[in-house]
Amino acid sequence: MTGTADIAYTSALDLAGQYRQHKLSPVEVTEALLARLDALQPKLNAFCVVDGDGAMIAARAAEARWRKGEPLGPIDGVPATIKDLVPMRGFPTLRGSRLINPNQPWDEDGPAVARLKEAGAVILGKTTTPEFGWKAIGDSPLTGITRNPWNLDHTPGGSSAGAAAACAAGIAPLHVGSDGAGSIRIPSSFSGIFGIKATFGRVPAHPPSPMGLLSNVGPMTRHVRDAAAMLRVLSRPDYRDPYALPPDGRDYLNGIDDGVRGWRIAYSPDLGYAKVDPEIAAACAAAARRFEELGASVDIVGEIFPSPREELLTLWSAGAARVLAGFPKEQHSLCDPGMLDVVAAGERISGADFVAADLARTALGRRMGEFHQKYDLLLTPMMPVTALPVGRDMHEGSDERNWIDWSPFSYPFNMTRQPACSIPCGLTSAGLPIGLQIVAPLYAEHRVLRAAHAFEQTQPVRRPPIA
Repeated sequence: MTGTADIAYTSALDLAGQYRQHKLSPVEVTEALLARLDALQPKLNAFCVVDGDGAMIAARAAEARWRKGEPLGPIDGVPATIKDLVPMRGFPTLRGSRLINPNQPWDEDGPAVARLKEAGAVILGKTTTPEFGWKAIGDSPLTGITRNPWNLDHTPGGSSAGAAAACAAGIAPLHVGSDGAGSIRIPSSFSGIFGIKATFGRVPAHPPSPMGLLSNVGPMTRHVRDAAAMLRVLSRPDYRDPYALPPDGRDYLNGIDDGVRGWRIAYSPDLGYAKVDPEIAAACAAAARRFEELGASVDIVGEIFPSPREELLTLWSAGAARVLAGFPKEQHSLCDPGMLDVVAAGERISGADFVAADLARTALGRRMGEFHQKYDLLLTPMMPVTALPVGRDMHEGSDERNWIDWSPFSYPFNMTRQPACSIPCGLTSAGLPIGLQIVAPLYAEHRVLRAAHAFEQTQPVRRPPIA
């Protein structure tokens, strides 16, 4: 019998292969991962909902299908988790906030949950998020601090905090996150996993995010091929999202092994305006050289566009203000104080200022469209810093005023709506993960996945000490 530790770090597609050969069963795997969840939850605080009963019901149903040789697809019986910004029928979606009334009907699955259930995935529960997903670290007034499996004194990043921590710790291979300014890629970088934000609209979402065209739902996994299989499921159509792209039926596993030979790739170490930790800069530069070894031509480039920080803050703050507009003012004291500061800034934004920021967003997208006439991909560091200590929003001694200041590589590609991922590319001397960002033109998720998979195969297996 496969040991629990082996199950914990087996990929989703390998689990399905073992189901097919009757070497493992979905029930056995689900029992093992629920036990691992119970053991690690007190250390990590990655979950706000655990649905053990529902998971076992789904696992038994999947096991019966595999026994008959009639699985629903390549992730049937594979455990998954859902970020608590995405509705799941039967459980409250509290979004890390004490403002939301848990005693209301919770009778709808969000599109990502619905698609995973249709594909036979076994949902273990819902993972933690900072309040309304407003920041890039993993604590909230409702659920407290979520911790990084690589070092429990550090954050896993946010806002898909619990998803990243659970994934890195071997609690399920498939995780649904969301990304409005980096909230899949930031925690993926901090936690040493793979996460992809697809082109805006590729993955249908409901209810609509107040962050509008910035917001995306997507996969977080330990293996690139798992993310490709998961993205195929998540991108299936859902009528509730009027901004969803027309389904193209693409199997993202097709061609994923074909490599990057002959591709034209740009590497920008700082986008012309970011300050990057020297250890991270060295690791990402080495990763860029690795793409040359894989047969691509790699050019080092500097500034591609001026920093869009102020425009992003305008769009982001206005969205945050819209979130709290639905709650009585007298209840706002229950919120994260940092979010209240962002909301106050958002309340001062005029309609004309918002439109100006949106026009700047559009211009940035056009600039990147022009850039990709020459380059198939852009590489950057994912984060210029490593995971912050828990309980801290900014770095000591810095001039940072907002978490956006220490994540300068993430949000531009929410603004442009392009697909982008974070792939692990090393560890610092302190043993904290480093991520490389891979950005492709609009609608080219397959390029991101193909490049990430090629790079992944050059990397050693890295597991956090908690493993």
